[in-house]
Amino acid sequence: MIVAAIIPAAGSASRFGEDKLARSLGGRPVLIRAVEALSRRDEVRDIIVAGPPDGMDEFRERFGAALGFLGATIVEGGRVDRWETVAAALAHVSDDCTHIAVHDAARPCPGSAMLDRLFHAAQHLPAVIPALPVHATVKQVDPTAATVIRDADVLADSILGEASDPGVLATPILRTLDREGLVLVQTPQIIEASLLRRAHAEGDPAGCTDEASLVEKLGEAVHVVEGDPMNVKITVGHDWPLAEAALAQGGSRA
Repeated sequence: MIVAAIIPAAGSASRFGEDKLARSLGGRPVLIRAVEALSRRDEVRDIIVAGPPDGMDEFRERFGAALGFLGATIVEGGRVDRWETVAAALAHVSDDCTHIAVHDAARPCPGSAMLDRLFHAAQHLPAVIPALPVHATVKQVDPTAATVIRDADVLADSILGEASDPGVLATPILRTLDREGLVLVQTPQIIEASLLRRAHAEGDPAGCTDEASLVEKLGEAVHVVEGDPMNVKITVGHDWPLAEAALAQGGSRA
């Protein structure tokens, strides 16, 4: 198995509020941590990092030296959706690579035991992804019917020209979902190179937020292996302490 790792890193990080990929986690940027995790794998021969097309000079200046040390190639990603960024990186994958591992740039701490499970399964199955079972109660809400509850101070509002009480957003529940069989998906996702190329060439990317979704739309099977609870994706501010805890645990976790 010869693997090319693709790291989509063209996002804006708007939900986090700063460039989360450049933020230091234990002395190294989050992006470098994510790349390092795959660079240590014997199966991974090529690493392709797809950066923001409208900020490539800054991206290369910030990460180029460290990524080059890890043997990674920097290419331009897409401007809107993740699938565009992965498609752009696919064009740079060597034809002799048998599999492609797509890993979130903001997942800096995938456990080594999880990666062992994933790469082992990928030798026998065309598409495998890590995931965790859903233990919490899951409900679907209707955001279009949300209301803001305020205890408005009319006098203060008239002086300030705005609501002095920011209020509490309350959203009605539509239904409670059956959590049996539901999983929370992680990365890296490892897919046979020919299958992923076909998924991008023939599949409908609308609504696809990961590579497995594209493969599923072809009617092909995707299998799940046990993920890693500490394989956190840094999306919002409160994810940061979890990433620090994962790094502190290091390779000892499952």
